Amino acid sequence: MRSKYIVIEGLEGAGKTTARNLVVDTLKTLGIGEMVFTREPGGTQLAEKLRSLVLDIKSVGDEIITDKAEVLMFYAARVQLVETVIKPALAEGKWVIGDRHDLSTQAYQGGGRGIDQTMLATLRDAVLGNFRPDLTLYLDVTPEVGLKRARARGELDRIEQESLDFFNRTRARYLELAGQDSSIRTIDATQSLDDVARSIRETVTQWVQEQQA
Repeated sequence: MRSKYIVIEGLEGAGKTTARNLVVDTLKTLGIGEMVFTREPGGTQLAEKLRSLVLDIKSVGDEIITDKAEVLMFYAARVQLVETVIKPALAEGKWVIGDRHDLSTQAYQGGGRGIDQTMLATLRDAVLGNFRPDLTLYLDVTPEVGLKRARARGELDRIEQESLDFFNRTRARYLELAGQDSSIRTIDATQSLDDVARSIRETVTQWVQEQQA
């Protein structure tokens, strides 16, 4: 079975780190050993610097980061990660498990920010070509629940400090996109931890078995 790229998506506080660990454990039980882990934005020296710029600060001097500049920085970080880490790992036969990918931009910037969705799709295609994750697990959680969990972790980054309306729009776009793409599997992340874990294990196991059929 050739290597695969699996991405975990969701709002802040959805439980992506816990989900990643569950995905890894499940894959190991299915005989998959070599894995590489990524996060977006980030994952390379350049991408980590862009991550700090786009998430940690609201402005440079008196210059506010505009919505479109934000999008372009995300894509600059993403293409650097894809070309220098993800594609080489897949070519070596390693599975890649990612914390966020392009679906985040389509949901956060397309839904939350209200940036033209056609423009985002065009930008995605221009930058990434036809490169897509093989499987995306979207952990669906309400903004109220997710932000409460995120606040409990500590200080919020620039995007995590956005309004509840922003996250409601982002979630709505996530759900819309998930309903249009069969490679995206939605997990109800408001369930108990045991139920979420069970859903993730069952979803990943079923998907791997489908690939082997």
